[in-house]
Amino acid sequence: MKSSTFIQNPRYIMQDIDKISIPPHLTLQETLKIFGTIDGVRLLVVVDSNKSFLGIITDPDIRRGLTKGLSLQSPIESIIQKTPITAHINDSKQKLIGLSAKHNIYEIPILDDNGRVVKVESISSLLKPQNFSNTIVIMAGGLGKRLRPLTNTLPKPMLKVGQKPILQIILERLKIQGFSNIILCVHYKSHIIEEYFGNGEHLGLSIRYIKESKALGTAGALGLIDNIGVESFLVMNGDILTDLNLAAMFSFHKNKQATATMGVREFHYQVPYGVVESKDSQILSITEKPLLNYSVSAGIYILEPKVLPLIPKDTFFDMPDLFALLLNKQGCSAYSYPITDYWIDIGRHEEYERANSEYFD
Repeated sequence: MKSSTFIQNPRYIMQDIDKISIPPHLTLQETLKIFGTIDGVRLLVVVDSNKSFLGIITDPDIRRGLTKGLSLQSPIESIIQKTPITAHINDSKQKLIGLSAKHNIYEIPILDDNGRVVKVESISSLLKPQNFSNTIVIMAGGLGKRLRPLTNTLPKPMLKVGQKPILQIILERLKIQGFSNIILCVHYKSHIIEEYFGNGEHLGLSIRYIKESKALGTAGALGLIDNIGVESFLVMNGDILTDLNLAAMFSFHKNKQATATMGVREFHYQVPYGVVESKDSQILSITEKPLLNYSVSAGIYILEPKVLPLIPKDTFFDMPDLFALLLNKQGCSAYSYPITDYWIDIGRHEEYERANSEYFD
C-alpha cells in the first residue's frame, strides 16, 4: 500500500504517556518537581499499578491543597480530580474544541476503548491548520425518492439543514478537517449542484465532477473516475452529517493495511414480541422482547486505488457488491471501523426533521 499523508498527523502519533503518568501515593513535592522538569505540561495523569486511569492533577490543585493545610509531604490522593473532562480517541477535532470552550480547559486526556489514557490533547495544537491531499469522493447523484415532494425540485444534498444545503455543511466540515481535494459524483438535477458550488474555490476547495448518465449505485460511479492518485481515498454518501474524525479512520485503515474499510454504526432493534425457540415443536426457551444488536454500514468508506479496476463500467454497482467482491479476492482485505461520533443519514423525512432540530453548525 502506498504511504498516506496521514502518517504525519501529530494527533495520532502516540505520546510517551508514562512520562506524565504518576501514582496516587506521590507527594505534593514530588509532583511539583515533575511539573518543573517537563516543559509545557499543565496536567499529570494519575494511574494505578495496572495503568488504569484515576484522574488528573494540575499545578493549581497542588497550590489549593497547600492553602487548605496539606504539607509538601502529603500524598496527592486527596486532591486528585477524579472526574475530569475527557474524550475518546475517535472524538472529532470539533468535539474537542467544543469541550475546551465549554469547560475553559486547554488540555484533555484522551482515552481508548479500555478507558486508559493514550495521550493528553493540547487544544492549541488542534487550532493549527492541517492539510491532507487524500481525495474525498461524495456520492451526490441519488434521486431522493423517500424525501419527496421535497426532492421534486432539488437534489437531496441541496436540501437545507439550518440555513445551508446538506452538501455545503459536509464540504465545510471537510475543509475544517484539512481536506480540500473533492470529487462530486452527480446525476439527478446535477446542474443545481454544479452551479452552486462551481470549482469550489469560494470554499477553499478544489471540486471536480463525475457525471452519471444513469443511476449507477453507491459504488458504480467510482468506475468513471480516471485519476484518483496513489493515496487511499474516502467515499461518503452526500446525505450524511457527522463529526467523524477522518484522520483517525484513515490511520486505522493504514494500520490494518486494508484494501477497504467500512464505517459502521451500532443498530439496535427490540423485537416487540416474545421470541420462542423450539425444536421438533418442543419449546426450548422464550425470550420476552429481546434486544438485537447489529453493526450496519454508515455510508462512509476508505478504499485503495487498486479497487477501481474491479468496478464494472456503466453498470449499477453498490458498495456491498464491492465489499463482497473484495472478501473473495486474494490479496485484498476489508475491515469495519466503528463510528461513535455524531452521525445522521438524512434519507427520510424523520431524519431530515431531526437534523434540523439538532443543527449546530
